[in-house]
Order: sequence, then structure tokens, then C-alpha cells
Amino acid sequence: MTIQEKISSWVDSRRADYLRDVSRLVAIRSVSGEGKEGMPFGEGPAAALAEALKIAGEQGFSTKDYDGYVMTADLMEGERALDILAHLDVVGEGDGWETDPYTAVEKDGCLYGRGTDDDKGPAVAALYAMACVRDLAGGELKKNVRLILGTDEESGSRDIRYYYAREKSAPYTFSPDANFPVYNTEKGGFVGSFRRSWAKSGLLPRVSAFDGGYRINVLPADAAAKVLGLGKAEIERICAPLAAEMNVALTVTEEDGGMTLAVRGLAAHASTPEQGRNGITALIAMLNKLPLAACPSTEALAALGKLMPYGDGEGKALGIAMEDEISGPLTLAFSLFKLTEEGCEGSFDSRAPLCAREENCRAVAEKRFTDAGFRFQGTMRPPHHTPGDTPFVQAMLRSYELYSGRKGECLSMGGGTYVHDIPGGVAFGAAMPDFESNLHSANERMNIDDMLTAIKIFAQVIYDLCT
Repeated sequence: MTIQEKISSWVDSRRADYLRDVSRLVAIRSVSGEGKEGMPFGEGPAAALAEALKIAGEQGFSTKDYDGYVMTADLMEGERALDILAHLDVVGEGDGWETDPYTAVEKDGCLYGRGTDDDKGPAVAALYAMACVRDLAGGELKKNVRLILGTDEESGSRDIRYYYAREKSAPYTFSPDANFPVYNTEKGGFVGSFRRSWAKSGLLPRVSAFDGGYRINVLPADAAAKVLGLGKAEIERICAPLAAEMNVALTVTEEDGGMTLAVRGLAAHASTPEQGRNGITALIAMLNKLPLAACPSTEALAALGKLMPYGDGEGKALGIAMEDEISGPLTLAFSLFKLTEEGCEGSFDSRAPLCAREENCRAVAEKRFTDAGFRFQGTMRPPHHTPGDTPFVQAMLRSYELYSGRKGECLSMGGGTYVHDIPGGVAFGAAMPDFESNLHSANERMNIDDMLTAIKIFAQVIYDLCT
């Protein structure tokens, strides 16, 4: 048998074991919480880390716990050729699930549950790939592989910074926290926040409250606002047609002397705003159609409707739309917004291409917000790019083509992975390019056959680098 046939046979025979171990991790609600001694990111991530240590130990690997920040599992002793970086923390479950988000459910060839795709399923896939190579070619191994599982990727990656302050990186690094084939370019980040204050107004009709979004890197589905001085029938007459046009749900209910407008669109990752329907910008568009009094809240909503209108996920209205051949277009998601009787504040998450600079991006946005009467703060994070012609990248592309039967190529992403600040690092798998995993949304899932193929792909790369 060829090594490809041996790898395929080994992986296929362990399907049930793999799903069992993924399900063990999915059962843990590892959302970032209040830090405690030995639990820097809360009880949930700590519980997931402890369970992952058990799983790796059961597979016979040498493991280490780095003070609750990350854990490692080593293929063997000695010099490392490869680091594999994955994470065990997840975003909140949100609404709209058809199954319990923390009970892994197999249905229609997929495994459903929070973290199946991002990133517990891929993390266990990497562990099984290491076990596969050890079992099939242990005597041939000349270099070590280390799996590094973190617990804070969704909330700032403090975990991985803690680890690399104590350990050096391997010559090669990949993170199975994206799609295949290879993502060798990650856009930079541009996060902007704004605020505006005013004295409480008594004019009617007016918007007295607005609340939308729950996380900076999630394009929000839901938003709600309270309107004083208008009746339900008039609001529905004006807003219902616009809601239908934007393909969002609208409900209007009478509460505490006013009318509450609640909008539900479709959540998406902030790096792919085109895949969602933003509840914040949709509701602002509706409020701007109402016959509101000329008061500060009305003026603020009108300005925001011009700066970040519904459907503009590229920063066109803000004056920062741009793109380049390698990394593609800038994206922008208005993800957090709150308004009270005395002011408003909000934030957006933009993923900036290689051509973005302070002068053509942050400075432009700051001037637009300042001119509109807001106080503005913005920070930019540099992009990441690894040349696609390196031997490491080419080895990954060959393995992908061998097991998937598809053409391999290098791509750019708007999301950021653990390798963003690691020279030479890339994102590699674990989902196939045409699969919709419902990342960061309800009904997150992984395709089981595709994930088994990913294990084979990872195993071949490990074999090629370490024997």
C-alpha cells in the first residue's frame, strides 16, 4: 500500500472516534468569561482546555498546560518542524438554532453544534492527523509537530501571545481555522468607534433608545429601538415596505408609553458582511423614514445612515472603499450601536487590504465622522502575507490536490487567525471551499466527510515535513 492508501484507510476507520471526541468539546460552552485564578478567560474556556488535554492524553501524546492559556500536544520529542494552531473558545450561541448548540447532532452528513467548524472540529482533526502519522510512520519520523490549542482566539488572542512570549515558533506554522486550499494573506484590521452627546430633548416624535449588536467581530442580525410620539399603524405603514425591501423581519409593539421596533436580519462574520443582513443599519434606515422631530437623536441617526448605510459593506459612503489584486476589497461591518436620551456610541469592524494606510483609511474615516459631529477613535492592524511560492505552501497545495481532487491555490481572507503575526504562517483548511458552515451564526456545522478528508490532508503534510 502507498502512504496515501494507508493514511486514507487509517482515517476512515476512526470516523466514530473522531466524532465522539469533537462532540465532547462541543458539549462545553467555552465562551469567554470573567477570568479567575488558573482560568484567565473564564470557566468555559478552562473546561474546554481540560477536556482537550484528556483527549490528547488518551491518544498517547505528551501534553502541557500553559497556565490555562493554551495547551500543547507533541508528536514526539526533539526539534519541531511544524506548529499547528487551533482554538477551543467559541462565540456566543445567539438565537435561531434548530438544535441544542451544545449537543453535537449528526444530520444530513453534517455534525451540528457551536464550535464544530470554528474551531473544535478542525482542532481534533489536527490531533488525529498527528496520531495517524505516528501510527503509520513512527519509525521514520525525524522532526516533531506541536499542536497548540488556545482559548482566547475570539476575544483578542491574548492566549497565543502568552505562549509565544515563552516559546519560539517552529519553522513552519499553519492554522486550520479557515477553508481550503491555502490562505496566505490576511487583511489588516481597522476598528473604529464613535460617540456623540446631547441634552435630553422633549420634542416629539423622537427615538429615545436604540440597542444593537453584541460583539465587534459579528455583523448583527438583531436591533431594537424605542420611538415616542408615533402610533403603531403609522410606523408599520412607513417601515414595513422598507423591511420587506431589505429582507429583514420587523415587529412593532407598544411598551411603556412608546413603540418598540425590533428588527431581525441575518448574522454573519464581520469579515464577510455581504453574507448577512445588518439589523443595526436596517433599523436606522427605517427610523430615518419616520417623521421625527428635529432633535439631536434624529440628527445623529440621519448622519449615521449616510456614513454607513444598509447594504454598504465596503465603506463606500465612508470614503474608504479600496482593493488590491492580492487581498481584494476592504470590508466594513457596523457591529455595535447604543443610543439613549443623552447620546449615542457605536463601533465598526473593517478588514483592510494590503493597500490600506493610515492616510487613505483611518484618517479619511475620522474626518467623515468628525465633520458629522461625532468624536472618533480608530486603530489599524497591519495585514499578513506569506509568499505562495515557498516550499511549505507548495507542499500543502500538493496534499490538498492529492486528497480532494481539486485545484489548489493561494487566497486572501478578511478574518484573522492565530498566524496573523507569525512570519511565514498560513491558514490551511479545514472546511472545503464550497461548504457553508454557518460560521458565527445559528446552526453551525461541519461536513463530516470533508473533515475526514482534512485529516488525511494534514497527515500527508506532516508526513512530508517530518520523515
